[in-house]
Amino acid sequence: MRRLLPAVLREEVQFRRLFLGQALSMLGDRITFVALPFAVLAIGGSAGDVGLVIAAATLPFALFTLVGGVWADRLPRHRVMLASDVVRCAAQGLAAAGLLAGEIAVWQLAVLQLVFGTADAFFAPAITGLVPLTVPAGRIQEATALRALVQSASMVAGPSLAGVLIALGGPGWALALDAASFAVSAAFLSRLVPRAVAPRAGGTSFAAQLREGFAEVRARSWVLACLGGMAAYHVVVLPAVFVLGPVLAEREYDGASSWALVTAVFGVGAIAGDVIALRWRPPRPLLVAGAALVVGSCQALIVGSGLAIGAIAVLEGVTGVGVSLFFTLWETTLQEQIPERAISRVSSYDYLCSIGLMPVGLALAGPAADAFGIHATLHAMTAIGLPVALAVLAVPAVRALRRPAVAPGTA
Repeated sequence: MRRLLPAVLREEVQFRRLFLGQALSMLGDRITFVALPFAVLAIGGSAGDVGLVIAAATLPFALFTLVGGVWADRLPRHRVMLASDVVRCAAQGLAAAGLLAGEIAVWQLAVLQLVFGTADAFFAPAITGLVPLTVPAGRIQEATALRALVQSASMVAGPSLAGVLIALGGPGWALALDAASFAVSAAFLSRLVPRAVAPRAGGTSFAAQLREGFAEVRARSWVLACLGGMAAYHVVVLPAVFVLGPVLAEREYDGASSWALVTAVFGVGAIAGDVIALRWRPPRPLLVAGAALVVGSCQALIVGSGLAIGAIAVLEGVTGVGVSLFFTLWETTLQEQIPERAISRVSSYDYLCSIGLMPVGLALAGPAADAFGIHATLHAMTAIGLPVALAVLAVPAVRALRRPAVAPGTA
């Protein structure tokens, strides 16, 4: 059985500890993503309250992710992640206890999600910088792809498990499982011994290190280009899937069942992309990633195409492959090309331009569709998102950047 595991899990003890702790945590996050709206409704909240609580969980990425990147480069990253897990476990545990006891108000749930999101904003840049310290240089992509594979699988399995938990015991039990997943992650992190690194040089003040992080971003045209592409993808393209897709399915197809088919096939495509990334190491990873982003940015066009729902699902499956390849190769490139002393600060801009900005697009998509029509809005999303992705691919450094010549399995 052990021989069936990917080599990076069999042979890299520290990464195995990191991976095992994160696998359950990722599943718990996907369960909570589905359960949280039902938790708000279960305590008498309105649709507006649902938006408030979800915004409370995501807003901290816009406010604190750059701060989290600095601290992850100043302190041992696994310790930052351990502290984040403890805080997130407590926040979700208190929310679950309040829901199960029937003694929690919407504002209290929102405050707990604000605490949760703030801890999450510190965790994300830290793990991007920690992975290269748990594997040899030649296995960074394999490790990143394996984490992405679990995340994609959680996107498929998480909603189903959330539905079972909500049906059997209510949303409180779903949040309780999420809290337990952070406890498991913390237990594995407490045993983690990452590779030692040289003392980090540079400015010692927080402000100086923040400026150094931005200088690392500004010095690389390929980083700036990809950050712009990700901002457009999360603000312009993804709302077509998260907001307008379900509305269109309700109006023109068979409602939830149609949209469930589309999202399920997208998830299968994402898993396929992760499997490809486990084995394929293109010599010019950003060239492939840029082409994959172009494919992924076609989603608004596909959703609003008017094709049969089966055809839309198949095409969304293709975009799922592209989205997975883009994010895996992009993250791997950051980990291979950015100096270890600055990787978390640089990756914090990644999270700011993606998760941090996404609520802007989610908030604007609905009103735009109401004002201009859903198909016109989807066409406008395509007219913005697709050219931006093509512009990323047109940047010479994106096409030319080669990965370091390191043999797999070497340090």
